[in-house]
Amino acid sequence: MTSRTAVVTGASSGIGAATARRLAEAGYHVALAARRTDRLTALAEELTASGRSASVHALDVTDRAAVDAFAASLDALPPLHVLVNNAGGALGTDPVATADPADWRTMYEVNVLGVLHVTQALLPALTASGDGTVVVLSSTAGLATYEGGGGYVAAKHGAHVIAETLRLELNGRPVRVIEIAPGMVRTEEFSLTRFRGDSARAEAVYAGVAEPLTADDVADTVAWAVTRPAHVNVDLLVLRPRAQASNSKVHREH
Repeated sequence: MTSRTAVVTGASSGIGAATARRLAEAGYHVALAARRTDRLTALAEELTASGRSASVHALDVTDRAAVDAFAASLDALPPLHVLVNNAGGALGTDPVATADPADWRTMYEVNVLGVLHVTQALLPALTASGDGTVVVLSSTAGLATYEGGGGYVAAKHGAHVIAETLRLELNGRPVRVIEIAPGMVRTEEFSLTRFRGDSARAEAVYAGVAEPLTADDVADTVAWAVTRPAHVNVDLLVLRPRAQASNSKVHREH
């Protein structure tokens, strides 16, 4: 029986699913949270079949009432020690002058308010554990701008600032705040969602890049940061593939 719980939002695919696997391997009971329960169920079955511990929780991080109900449901699980705020995503690459405000609102609600809702709801339990960790999966988009990324960049800057501010406000309490900021990560859905299902445009993002990061690369990093001794805080870890020097400079082989 595991003695600690880790919550992973956006656990139905990509970085979230990979992170859930790594934390389960590290001995946590993993509370899998996302909207697509069919995928969560398949992942939970995979984990339990290999002797790991996991539970499925349908959750839309933008719905505060649902988040509060989710937080209450965790009382039946082992004490909560880790929250990985992974749910997020990008929509479109339109310039600021012509971007759809609805896309910006959607990105803000998931990437910023989603982090706020879940963190607020779970912070009492994380503090009560005596050794809590909040992880914010931001992005290099939260640290530097690039053309066509205004809405996503603004949202991830918001997530970055939440992590920075929370770390200041929790100083002296037994809760770490870790921010992991990945650069180019090739997952099955991120770019496809951004380009609204246009697979050709999604594939072009990675064209000529020998080795973009994978979801497992990021999950490895999250698991490493979370499993450092309790007094060690990884404030901010930027993770890029070797081929990517910045948000706008990427080596592509021809």
